[in-house]
Amino acid sequence: MDNKDFVATSREDFMHQHVFSEHAAIRQRRRQGAGTGRASAGRALAVSGLIFAALASTPFAQAEATMHARSSGGVDKLLIVWFVLTGLTIAYLAWDLFTRTPAMKVMKWGWLLVAVYTGPVAFIVYWLSCREPEPGTHEEFVAPQWKQTVGSTIHCMAGDATGVIVAAAITSLLHTPMWLDSLLEYLAGFFFGLFIFQALFMKDMLGGSYWGAVRATLLPEWLSMNGVMAGMIPTMVILMSHDMAAMHPTSIRFWGIMSLATLVGAIPAYPINWWLVSKGLKHGMGTERALGRGGSPVPEPAMADREMAHAGHGQHKTSMDHMQMGRRMGTSQGDTGTAAMHGSGRGAEHQPEVPASSKVIVSILSLLVLALGILIAAVYGDFSMSAGKMPSQASKERPMAGMEAHMPPGAATNSSHH
Repeated sequence: MDNKDFVATSREDFMHQHVFSEHAAIRQRRRQGAGTGRASAGRALAVSGLIFAALASTPFAQAEATMHARSSGGVDKLLIVWFVLTGLTIAYLAWDLFTRTPAMKVMKWGWLLVAVYTGPVAFIVYWLSCREPEPGTHEEFVAPQWKQTVGSTIHCMAGDATGVIVAAAITSLLHTPMWLDSLLEYLAGFFFGLFIFQALFMKDMLGGSYWGAVRATLLPEWLSMNGVMAGMIPTMVILMSHDMAAMHPTSIRFWGIMSLATLVGAIPAYPINWWLVSKGLKHGMGTERALGRGGSPVPEPAMADREMAHAGHGQHKTSMDHMQMGRRMGTSQGDTGTAAMHGSGRGAEHQPEVPASSKVIVSILSLLVLALGILIAAVYGDFSMSAGKMPSQASKERPMAGMEAHMPPGAATNSSHH
């Protein structure tokens, strides 16, 4: 055996000895962390449950009363099934995110909020794109571009849809016309998305300055918001124009429309987020092991812990393996987590400057998509409607099934205030 082979063999033996000597300590730390994870999952489940219960209690009671009406059909029954599945989805995601899948903390809460709005669809998307299939594999599992874009879109929807839905509930109580509702909902969604979910929760990852984070995320958030509202505005306006009951937050149909609007809004938002992530303008799915709870890179020893965690599950990864994986993801050793956070597997520091012309083109396209959504809403819906007034155009249409149960006597046959 020559010196080169001897050195290589000795190095490999040393790495394996180091890995196995630390394996018992890692298992002990995991057992200790499991208790913390279960406690966090319990808190997350409790908070999510309170939010869900607060939103669902009155609409469920209204739905039960409406179902006794002969004309109610199956819409309210279907919505009750949907929201029961939503509750189960929230419970599962809270348990899985806080006990076994090392997503970043902001993404954990983002997934839970989106699950409140999108129910079992969130469960399917989460299972395919974020749930860690085997311990120690999350970084590599979320590396593909489409999964990174899912993470970016979920983060976007968590802030934007929350602002939109909160504003929709408030404006319905104020009886404002739907054109004003849509404007206020856009502003509220943009506020929630930019100042809370982007700048506040991601400022550590963007240098630690809150206002610096606001400036850095202003364009990505605006582009995403245009895509979200391009889907949400026509969905809400069209459906509520044909069902007065759905304009009231006490109706289960209101929340059903909010769920559907969130799902539709994610469709145009996804290609915009794909572009943002691919250009390094927005983060992707992320993983807590590589970027910590707040998004800051963890110390180098934690990378060794990742090696030992991989080895503890039969993979016996060496540092050379990580270098190879880093090259596959387009990064150097120790940068794989940062790459996973920033999108298509390239760290933000390696991203070329995005030309201003590209930003202008995408901005124009996002505005065109938003304008198309508004046009569809205007053609097939009624922007003049409000929760307190039935306009003459809508009053000529036959109410949807179950609508009469929510309307005072005579309101179904004339255009008077109810």
